[in-house]
Amino acid sequence: MPKYVVGIDVGTGGSRAVIADEGGRIVASATEEHAVFASPKFGWAEQHPEDWWRAAGIAVRRALAEGDLRGDRISCVGFSGQMHGAVMLDDAGKVVRPALIWCDVRTEKQCEELNRRIGPARLIQLTCNPALANFTLTKLLWVRENESENWKRVRSVMLPKDYVRFRMTGERATDMADASGTLMLDVAHRRWSNEVLQAVEIDSSMLPALHESPEVCGKISTAGAAATGLAEGTPVVAGAGDQAAGATGIGIVRPGSVSATIGTSGVVFAATDCPALDPQGRLHTFCHAVPGRWHVMGVTQAAGLSLRWFRDRFLCGQTKHATDLYEQLTAEAAGVAPGSDGLLWAPYLMGERTPYLDSNARAALVGLTASHTRAHVVRAILEGVAFSLQDTFTIFREMKVPVTSIRLGGGGARSQLWRQIQADVYGREVERVEAEEGAAYGAAILAGVGAQIWPSVDAACDAVVRVRDRVTPNPASAAAMAASYMRYRRVYPALKSIFQ
Repeated sequence: MPKYVVGIDVGTGGSRAVIADEGGRIVASATEEHAVFASPKFGWAEQHPEDWWRAAGIAVRRALAEGDLRGDRISCVGFSGQMHGAVMLDDAGKVVRPALIWCDVRTEKQCEELNRRIGPARLIQLTCNPALANFTLTKLLWVRENESENWKRVRSVMLPKDYVRFRMTGERATDMADASGTLMLDVAHRRWSNEVLQAVEIDSSMLPALHESPEVCGKISTAGAAATGLAEGTPVVAGAGDQAAGATGIGIVRPGSVSATIGTSGVVFAATDCPALDPQGRLHTFCHAVPGRWHVMGVTQAAGLSLRWFRDRFLCGQTKHATDLYEQLTAEAAGVAPGSDGLLWAPYLMGERTPYLDSNARAALVGLTASHTRAHVVRAILEGVAFSLQDTFTIFREMKVPVTSIRLGGGGARSQLWRQIQADVYGREVERVEAEEGAAYGAAILAGVGAQIWPSVDAACDAVVRVRDRVTPNPASAAAMAASYMRYRRVYPALKSIFQ
């Protein structure tokens, strides 16, 4: 009888479930949207964990129905999800307050306090990363300082996907890759950092147990089975944060392989066989979903979010489906020459991580003239996001991180124009894989390793990840993009003094 695995991705906009067979073929998938995150003040972003749980259960049931499968046909379940979120539970396992999610950057003060207590250089030595407002630890410190009554109730903390797994299994667990983004993990040695925890006076008993990504860490409980339609006792693996899982889903598991993914945020991700450090902390160095490997990545806070922001703010009266609106906008932009006639977009809608580490950065359209049209603005947004990702490739060259191939992922990979823009900006051939399910598919691959369908993550990716198509850079367009990129690099320094 064929074996099937489920991958669940707890994203920002919704939870997605995919079912794959033992050949890696996706046989069913479903998505349930989340409520839009609350942003009561600039830089604040919160979601209700119970909504993730609701959406995940619906998505799994729909996927099972689409595949005409009973829950007992599933051999193993894997998880992925948005990173850096802070879910706080009381002694009964109830949510204390809405989760502060990855794009919440209210914690500048807490970052400064961490640097005073530990020191910037020492913090990078301990965790391979600097104090950033996005990371989980800074969010916990903010709640402790600003909501003391809530903090008194907190008995355990976990990441978004791990909360959903907790509801499905009753186990408090996480994986090395997702834990890397908390600022509490000793990334080089793959364990919680006692020195960091002691410095911030957080008891290690509040943290979940650590596992490697393909390791079984629980089983579906009676309550989990009732909510999802999965069979009680089905094994569940630790999974990975969305970036490591998404990279696994497109085969970025060995040194030299690099992905450029445009989702809500944008990420350039390179697999490494040792923890590669940027002394300036401009890149993140995290554990990979592959046991014994790491990855280095740069992050653009508002990548796909830039285009969504434009769509939602300026096409809100349109009655077309969201996908049709995106296609309309990119079709218009395709008629504009590379370089957008001098128009530049700095995509700092939510501050910026790579390379500036500046939560106070602000987005800007630079170079507007009376002759520019909506098509110019859209093309400038597409190019500006690619330029922001190119910043990471620039740092890779400084660090001598090998780049032998670039694979595109996320919603940005579905746009032919955005694929060509990326090839032109990076000045290299880019490729897509056949399965465009991203993190949920990576979670399914990890579940397949946990179910012993494949002996290792490497073997799984070799067996199931296949290249769909390739795009080569156009020499003339690449030259225009290189010139525009040099101008783009001057935008942030020019604007910085205005927004501090």
